[in-house]
Amino acid sequence: MNYFRTAILLAGLTALFMGVGYLIGGSGGAMVALLIAAGMNFVAYWNADKLVLSMHGAHEVDERTAPELVRMVRELAQRGGLPMPRVYLMDNPQPNAFATGRNPQHAAVAATTGLLQMLSRDEIAGVIAHELAHIKNHDTLTMTITATIAGAISMLAQFGLFFGGHRDNNNGLGVIGTIAMVILAPLAAMLVQMAISRSREYAADELGAHISGQPEALASALARISNAAHQIDNPSAERNPATAHLFIINPLNGHGMDNLFSTHPSTQNRIAALQQIAAAMGGGRRPGGSDVPRGPWSGGTRQSVPGGVWGNAKPRGPWG
Repeated sequence: MNYFRTAILLAGLTALFMGVGYLIGGSGGAMVALLIAAGMNFVAYWNADKLVLSMHGAHEVDERTAPELVRMVRELAQRGGLPMPRVYLMDNPQPNAFATGRNPQHAAVAATTGLLQMLSRDEIAGVIAHELAHIKNHDTLTMTITATIAGAISMLAQFGLFFGGHRDNNNGLGVIGTIAMVILAPLAAMLVQMAISRSREYAADELGAHISGQPEALASALARISNAAHQIDNPSAERNPATAHLFIINPLNGHGMDNLFSTHPSTQNRIAALQQIAAAMGGGRRPGGSDVPRGPWSGGTRQSVPGGVWGNAKPRGPWG
């Protein structure tokens, strides 16, 4: 049902983009808008992951530079039936993470140094499992296309402000119609983007909880990240707010109008859903009674770890 709803919303977003093109240039404008959308999505399909990682200053790590993190990602990926994604670190004090890539074979998981410094091992595993769930559900491509079309609608509406407002014939908008389009079209695109993103977050929480086997750890991570995000700035996200929906928790601090229309569902609602999943799993057992296999992080949420295992994160806090 979630996939069907997402497909309908994506179709609506594309129709909205073509509708803006039609209002500006008639049937020809709608066709041009469709071609532009196709071209932008083609570029996004092949290069969006590199662009997003670059925007946030992420650098790739391996078992030599961040052995503990990479081993955790590998084990969780195996349990989720996924190829090993590339692993990236962002030198950022705000605890957060995101996944990107056009498909599971070309995917990447990026975590901030703040995430590794402030969360326990179990909580980090829950966050990584959530991001791997996005990859398994092909959400990374869906959210990239959504952001691309939504951004294009805003640009096209602004374009119409200059070329549509002076036209008074049957194909033109007129001044009032143009102003309405400039305001309402991006707003409608934002609402559709929100609906898609929120639906996919719930689905990733559920699958991530089963991949890690510890839904309560993921719920705890969401609470801690959400609290920290309101207090710790994420400079790269503030510079690139269009990527905010990629993160597990909205990285924007909300000091301005950034959070007026959040792309993420309520953290409390997500936690409540995870608590229900934990109850259904029977406190660490999958439905049906089979034991949930634990990873190397189990039982080690507060033990010290030698410095350097997280790469440049320089762990502290619960790590000793």
